[in-house]
Amino acid sequence: MIDKNVRVRFAPSPTGPLHMGGVRTALFNFLFARKHNGSFILRIEDTDQMRFVPGAEEYIIESLQWCGLHYDEGPGIGGPHAPYRQSERSAIYRQYAERLVNAGWAYYAFDAPEELDQKRKEAEAQGKSFAYDALSRQHMKNSLSLPENRVRELLAAGAPHVVRFKMPPDEEIVMHDLIRGEIRVKTSTLDDKVLFKADGLPTYHLANVVDDFLMRITHVIRGEEWLPSLPLHVLLYRGLGWEDKRPEFAHLPLILKPNGQGKLSKRDGDKMGFPVFPLQWKDPETGEVSMGYREQGYFPEAFINMLALLGWNPGTEQELFTLDELIQAFSLDRVNKSGARFDPEKARWFNQQYLRKKPAPELVRLFLPVLQSKGVRADENTVERIVETVRDRAVFVSDLWDHSWFFFQRPESYDPAIVKKRWSEQMPEWLSSLTVHLEKLTSFTAPEIKQAIHDFAEAKSIPAGNLMNCLRLCLVGSSMGPDLALICEILGTEEIKQRIEKAVAVIGNGVH
Repeated sequence: MIDKNVRVRFAPSPTGPLHMGGVRTALFNFLFARKHNGSFILRIEDTDQMRFVPGAEEYIIESLQWCGLHYDEGPGIGGPHAPYRQSERSAIYRQYAERLVNAGWAYYAFDAPEELDQKRKEAEAQGKSFAYDALSRQHMKNSLSLPENRVRELLAAGAPHVVRFKMPPDEEIVMHDLIRGEIRVKTSTLDDKVLFKADGLPTYHLANVVDDFLMRITHVIRGEEWLPSLPLHVLLYRGLGWEDKRPEFAHLPLILKPNGQGKLSKRDGDKMGFPVFPLQWKDPETGEVSMGYREQGYFPEAFINMLALLGWNPGTEQELFTLDELIQAFSLDRVNKSGARFDPEKARWFNQQYLRKKPAPELVRLFLPVLQSKGVRADENTVERIVETVRDRAVFVSDLWDHSWFFFQRPESYDPAIVKKRWSEQMPEWLSSLTVHLEKLTSFTAPEIKQAIHDFAEAKSIPAGNLMNCLRLCLVGSSMGPDLALICEILGTEEIKQRIEKAVAVIGNGVH
């Protein structure tokens, strides 16, 4: 039972487009907050100015809006703990770095980047990797190894320095993860991370913990790539005297490649032809354009439904959920520990299910721009009938055209294989007589049309299969399309007559 005022945050870095794994993290935070009547906060973690990409923050916000994941506090709307961009909070962090130094949990390190590079090269030459840790720090240039007066001199002179966390040398940290249970880590395996950089900005670790505390975050729900950082974050809460206010942690499983081998990447999507980003992204430096689910024709609700079931199991056979249903059903104890394999075909299936469930007027509204782009003007009632006829064949709205174009345009060619197999010298006369027969129908509906075609074939001793195949060929140009009688009903007798005349003329001239 969760009895506290739930506050969660999604805290992406604006270093490029938002990966679908990031959207899923935002989604799980959103669902958890709404389930417990809590707050969902967006915080932009832009302290790494070297990796900042113009337009990335706007992309993140637009992606969340498209997905329907509306945040309660964050950039653009503010809130009681503003500002929500870490670059606008830079004045806050230095005091907490100093507090850790004064409490013996951190220290000043004056090592130049070249000196650190040299240490790494020396270690590599010996087949080892260099770590700035409890063993090596005594031999480095920092406030633990230098005389106190020398440290004061360096600080007074404004010597470039960073603040590093002082990892306890030999302790076992016992942590609890809401998804993974108990986690134990020995501090002897951890290094002294930089908390505050020489450029006056905090690293992710310090800013993250300070902001989570100041924003009263109760649950940190993030990707499993942050699991290695958990011991440091837990110790930072201890070092800052906030242990009793520490949030609960939950680390989500990775989204895996379709073959299940490794983390899903943009390269996988490019290679296999599916998006990994919610919206299309154009790289501001290279101009390279990456696919987006929105531009590929996915409905946001289908995209969200698909993402929710990547790593979370509702415990039932249900697969299709509205956002409200997801909120009601969601719980962290049903999130899997192991990675979730992404299946691009399943993503298409979800979109198909949502397309089938859409009210016909909404589908018509979405389809009309496609028709307009093809130069087609059509009555909305007719379009609605056509959409209802072909919708079950489509995955995306754009597919509706592929399955219905022949309702709006006469065919320009005719399948030569059908002509060769089915067409005969008598066929033009039969088809002409059939149109006269159809024109006499009192109620031009599909069932009556179907019966009339069969009656005509029987009365004239014509093979019904041949007659119907050739009629479809005249109307559609091939063997594609829904029920023939339904096509006839929608086209009407005059259009049927003209299409037959055109087909007879073209096929008679030997142009297929």
